[in-house]
Amino acid sequence: MTLTALAVLLAYLLGSLPVGALVARTRGIDIQKVGSGNPGATNVLRALGWGPGLLVAAFDIFKGALAVYLAHALGLSALTAALCGVAAVIGHNYSVFLRFRGGKGVATSFGTLAVIVPVVGLGAFVIAIFTMWLTRYVSAGSMVGAASAIVLAWILPFPLWLRGIVTFLALLLIWQHRQNVSRLHAGTESRLGQRVASPPAEKVLH
Repeated sequence: MTLTALAVLLAYLLGSLPVGALVARTRGIDIQKVGSGNPGATNVLRALGWGPGLLVAAFDIFKGALAVYLAHALGLSALTAALCGVAAVIGHNYSVFLRFRGGKGVATSFGTLAVIVPVVGLGAFVIAIFTMWLTRYVSAGSMVGAASAIVLAWILPFPLWLRGIVTFLALLLIWQHRQNVSRLHAGTESRLGQRVASPPAEKVLH
């Protein structure tokens, strides 16, 4: 196995680490049976509160950033480092430890973009946060932020391969939110800060 292939595989495994599920488990909760069933930071926040939610978000960001950083540290190319970031996001979304289920890749994508193309990552982050504040919908902010990342990548002078990476990550993120789009249209999407009901006994780990 080449160093490049090994780095991408390790990045996938790093991204696959189910931080949200592990944090919820410390509280005796099976996060995949609570709320939306998503093991990402937003569902953890709704189920367990701001502290655990922000902790999971920080670790998920770190997974994407670390995957890219380690590739750079190994002396691999910028393209390979970016692909490692993509692998971490795919691992987060389709975790081998969760039977290829997972989160939606928002925080891990931000961690990846913040390292490989900071101006796009930070720009999209600001737009996402503003949209969340304006609408009170995390999903809306995430999708608008993703769309803005595509725009920034194509209007700023970046190489074609980097634009392709940003576009892929953004479209993957939007695709992961397809059920949220349906709930937004139906008016049933949960707003920021809205807590889910306490889990029934069968959803609590014993």
